[in-house]
Amino acid sequence: MAGYQSINSKMLQVPIGPGQEVFSKRGAMLAYTGPVSFAPTATAGQGLGGTIGRAVAGERSAMMHVTGQGSVLFGHGGLYVTVIDLDGADNLYVEADRLLVHDASLQVGTMFMGEQGGVRGIVRGAVTGQGLFTSTLAGHGSCAVLSHGGVMELPISQGRPVHVDPQAYVAHRGQVQNKLTTAVGLRDLVGRGSGEAFQLELSGLGVVYVQASERKI
Repeated sequence: MAGYQSINSKMLQVPIGPGQEVFSKRGAMLAYTGPVSFAPTATAGQGLGGTIGRAVAGERSAMMHVTGQGSVLFGHGGLYVTVIDLDGADNLYVEADRLLVHDASLQVGTMFMGEQGGVRGIVRGAVTGQGLFTSTLAGHGSCAVLSHGGVMELPISQGRPVHVDPQAYVAHRGQVQNKLTTAVGLRDLVGRGSGEAFQLELSGLGVVYVQASERKI
């Protein structure tokens, strides 16, 4: 069975069949063919303990469990859709509300931002509006994320960190550490409201996905 197919930059067609169930953002179904069923789910592939943890963390988005035999067209709010394939080697770190659809075979979790960047990771969550937690996807399978204006994949390599505007950050994968840095002195921050005074520094080995906008979902 073919995988995810981009119809255009904002619409995605996903095949559904035996062994190929998915979880999708609630309200993201645009059309479908075949005997396909949609059921609200509070777990989205997680156990009850993980679901409670995500709810407490505020890192949860209403999802649907999609099963049956056919194909479904997904999209949301006219936002751009990017497909990311995972081969089991790396975890993907992404906000829950940016997840449009993901294979049910992927393991979903929640990570405390302080685990990647210590106190700076917590500060990053406050500055970006992402909160203190982010979602993780692991295993073999595909997912699709939402962005404003599409995304660019920037490679992160040893000794060559990437600096990103926190508001333009969408997701990252690989063995990556992140921390929040400032580009200007404290005296220059007085009276300034620009988020460009802060930068998200990602180092290690992996990829960061950057959107063409500073708008949140």
